[in-house]
Amino acid sequence: MQNPLPMTSPVPVIAPTLAQPSPLATRPAPRNLAEVFWSFTWLALQGFGGVVVVVQRELVEKKRWLTREEFIEEWAVAQVMPGPNVVNLSIMIGDRYFGLRGALAAVAGILALPLVLVLLAALAYAHWATHPAVAGALRGMGVVAAGMIGGMGLKLMPALRQHPLGPVWSGLMALAAFVAVAWWRIPLPWVLLVLGLLACGLTWRKVAP
Repeated sequence: MQNPLPMTSPVPVIAPTLAQPSPLATRPAPRNLAEVFWSFTWLALQGFGGVVVVVQRELVEKKRWLTREEFIEEWAVAQVMPGPNVVNLSIMIGDRYFGLRGALAAVAGILALPLVLVLLAALAYAHWATHPAVAGALRGMGVVAAGMIGGMGLKLMPALRQHPLGPVWSGLMALAAFVAVAWWRIPLPWVLLVLGLLACGLTWRKVAP
């Protein structure tokens, strides 16, 4: 009589763990440097009275390359750093996806063709600057630009609910900055130095372990 085969314990089969995709991998993103260049060129051509309003609408709401919270954070850094705010912002967004090449493509897109148009407009303005209709048109464009910037600020306010300071302290800081610049006419570097450091310190206390 043959001995029965020895009983062997079944080997557990471990299912492979699939790596979770990162948020940047699942988010819409520019496919190549050409798309970065032409996207920022198109943004600059729309930016009558301020490109930042158009950047927020196109890159956050339409293309969804950034969330509202990311846009606020990067715009705050662009505001503090020296140089044109929108150029600083374009460098950071281009670098986010393609590194140095992306930053250069974004800057080229936001400056190249608009520079040609600005030079042509400067020549035309030098000839027609004294015309009453031209002066009135420029004043009207200033009012529209102020309204666009104010509307962008109101649209981004809901993102402050997720800020570590909370909506109350965030609103107080924003109100203090507005009063200091618009009412008391304090120079912007002093406002950024005082209120910026105060906001950074309060936020650090909230997020520090």
